[in-house]
Amino acid sequence: MCTCITLENGGFYFGRNLDLDVSFGEQVTVTPRRFPLGFRRAPGQKEHYAMIGMAAASESYPLYAEAANEKGLCMAGLNFPGNAFYGKEKEKMLNIASFEIIPWILGSCATAEEAEEVLGNINITDDAFSRQMPAAPLHWMLADRRKCLVVETGSSGLRVVSNPVGVLTNSPPFEYHRLHLNHYLNLQAAPAVNRFAPGLRLRACSQGMGAAGLPGDASSASRFVRAAFLKWNSVSGKKEEENTAQFFHILDGVSMVRGSVLTEQGTWDITRYSCCINAELGIYYYKTYEDSRIRAVDMRRYDIDGKSLMFE
Repeated sequence: MCTCITLENGGFYFGRNLDLDVSFGEQVTVTPRRFPLGFRRAPGQKEHYAMIGMAAASESYPLYAEAANEKGLCMAGLNFPGNAFYGKEKEKMLNIASFEIIPWILGSCATAEEAEEVLGNINITDDAFSRQMPAAPLHWMLADRRKCLVVETGSSGLRVVSNPVGVLTNSPPFEYHRLHLNHYLNLQAAPAVNRFAPGLRLRACSQGMGAAGLPGDASSASRFVRAAFLKWNSVSGKKEEENTAQFFHILDGVSMVRGSVLTEQGTWDITRYSCCINAELGIYYYKTYEDSRIRAVDMRRYDIDGKSLMFE
């Protein structure tokens, strides 16, 4: 389970909580322009845009959970169980495996508009990275400063839809979450007023009651609503440290504490890490469950013209 958001406040920021019961060997990874990106059923890329994000530690391939490229385009994969459907190879289409979609899009496209156009000819296949790593059921949020999109694959094929909310969580599909927000349109950050019965002397008994009814559980639907409320009511200064701090505070509002979410396998989901990417500067900020200090990794301090993956 995960939560992904965008935030624009002078700069443009993209990031997420990665909620999982086990580590996947995550490591901040820079893919330079000349690292050869191979694809199972599509032509490889000997040169491409550089990118930075959190990936499974592998010197052979950048298995990104989320990343941003040097042009400011960002993409994240989020768990989509029961809804994701990957097919077999199709003729006359660009066949990309689910684990390849982030590096392919970020390596090839400079903008979300450009990515939206090429996605119209992409078929996401069910190829596994390895026998030990089968294809994970995912959907994706893709964004730059100008546009935010959701990419989902079902039995009827791939769908790319506009995401004006700038938030994505997990199953059900995005359209459900967008419509579900309508149940909370009366919530506000301002103090509560008596709309219940003007003839009764009712008054708020504490601060924050304008948002009474905002869901607080860890379900994907509730996290979507809560993240959207926190994002769209966010107020902060425009300095870099103010924006990044605010971004992490929003993510903290939908994070998972060990012991609060027990999986069907008897393990605990936790927010393993939270990240915030300044998409235009190529700076990847992150903190982990065990260490709340915010670290910054600047992609442009690495040799982004190089040929080898680089790890922080």
